[in-house]
This record gives sequence, C-alpha cells and structure tokens, in this order.
Amino acid sequence: MNIDMIRAANRRLEGHVRRTPLLNSPFIDEIAGRRVWVKPECLQHTGSFKFRGAWAALSAMDPDTRAKGVIAFSSGNHAQGVALAAKLHGVPSVIVMPEDSPRLKINNTRAIGAEVVLYDRATEDRDAIGTRIGAEQGLTLVKPYDEPEVIAGQGSVGLEIAQQAADLGITKAEVIVCCGGGGLTSGIALALEADAPGLRVRPAEPEGFDDVARSLRSGGIERNKTMTGSICDAIISPQPGDITFPILKRLVGPGLVISDAEALQAMAHAFNRLKVVAEPGGAAALAAALFRKDEIKGDDVIVTISGGNVDADMFARALETLS
Repeated sequence: MNIDMIRAANRRLEGHVRRTPLLNSPFIDEIAGRRVWVKPECLQHTGSFKFRGAWAALSAMDPDTRAKGVIAFSSGNHAQGVALAAKLHGVPSVIVMPEDSPRLKINNTRAIGAEVVLYDRATEDRDAIGTRIGAEQGLTLVKPYDEPEVIAGQGSVGLEIAQQAADLGITKAEVIVCCGGGGLTSGIALALEADAPGLRVRPAEPEGFDDVARSLRSGGIERNKTMTGSICDAIISPQPGDITFPILKRLVGPGLVISDAEALQAMAHAFNRLKVVAEPGGAAALAAALFRKDEIKGDDVIVTISGGNVDADMFARALETLS
C-alpha cells in the first residue's frame, strides 16, 4: 500500500467522482476557536466518500472476474458505493447489511440495483455470511476498508485536500477524519505524507467505539466490545484493519472521541452554517473540531464530513439540538 497506488486510483477516478470543495464558515470558526475547513464528502456520489474506494476497487479488477459480480458488507455507505460502481460497470452486486441500518441506506442500496441480504449484527458474523454467499455465487468480495485498492481510492480525498490546502496557503494543520476501520483515514494519511507533510491526520470516533484511538495508545489492535449502541453507525467497525492499522500507527496523531450528542450538534451546525447535510458518523470529525478544541493545535483545522445518508427523523433530532 503506497502513494503510487493512490495516484493510479486517482487517475482511474477522473471523470467518475466529484471533486468536493473545502468550505468555511466564520460562525463555525468562532465556536472552534480557529479556522475550520470542511471537506464535504456527503456531496459525493451516493452521499459518501465510499464511492471512491468502490470505483477504484472495481476498476482495478480483471474484467472476467468483475463480470461475475461482487459482494460487500456494510451498514450502508460502502453498500451504496459498491452497488453504484457495480451498476456503472454493468455487473451484479450483493450487499450484506445489518438489519438495523438506517432504512434510507437499505432502500437506496436496493434502488441502485443491488441484492440486499440483512443480518443481525449483534448475533451474526457478516464475514461468514459474505464468504458463504460469495463462494456460492462466484462473487468477488470488496472489503469496506482493509483492501489496498479501496484504501487507494479513499486516498484520493487526501490528494484533493493537499492541493486545496496549498491553494489556500495552508502548510500546517491537523486533518480530522471520521474513522471506522481506517480506510479513509489511512488513505488520506498516505496522500498527505507525500503531498502535504505539514498536515497531520487525526481520527475521530464515537464514545464506546474508539477502537482506533485505543489501538494507537496501546500500540496493538484493540477490538470494540459491541457493535451496537451509537447513532454513528457509519463508523462503527469491529477493530482497525490489518492493513490500515500499521499505516495509522506510523502516520496519524492521537484519536479524538466524541459523544452522540456532540455529533448531533455538529450536524445542526453543518446544516445551519454550511447548508450541508451530514449523518451522525459523518459529523464526528466536525464535532471533534468544535468540542475538542483543547486537544487540537494550530490556527487551521481541516475536517471531513464523510457521509450524509441520514433518515429524516434523525436529522430532525439533530436540528432540535440548537432550538
């Protein structure tokens, strides 16, 4: 896993993904006590950064292998990314999703054209389900984060951040990334190491599901005790990946941990001040910038809003936090 793979993936992504902007609001700056630059990947195809990794992975496959179809497991964002990438490549897809995923994500994945298989994340093993179905149907598994080509696609976000920061004259900043298994975080970190070494990545996670933060502290992979109990479903993973963690350990700073309540408030601020719709997990990095300011250094901070696939009831709940 290296910068050359990220640059190659970025070339394959040209013409297929949206180059998302860096947004700024003086109101958000005032709350955070520094300039906050928001990278809204919620504006990406399917409403999250996940389409980047999905397209990178499918476009790198041998055509005969790809033609047989793909399978993925996801709470929703990777699901939609893989489903759309498969549809655009004209191949079938099966997505294994937790039955408690937001209905919007389940319905959108089906609407794109994927076959959706639901499971109980508290009692069933998604890896075992995906392996069985893949073997039965001859499908290729596209992992959500611990897959080199997926990481390479997510790293294209980092290449964009590096260029956009340079255009703004930002040479030193912390880059806070909403973090689940670490695909986006490690991809961005590798890209910035090469193109903007003055920018340091920090992972942001929800309380009780801070496996990356704990792993960084201990130096070894730590596992979450449960897979349910936070509204930040998009960034709940069992543990950091075997591929992603060594990258995170080498390149990123200490993890930042936020509460569900803070994620909801960050969603409300993103909508009120930037007119951007974020889902809870997608707002974790912005929440860290707003509510963990004493743990952040420098005059500028860059944050990702990694996804915006939120049910109406949850979004209304977020807006109520500022009423």
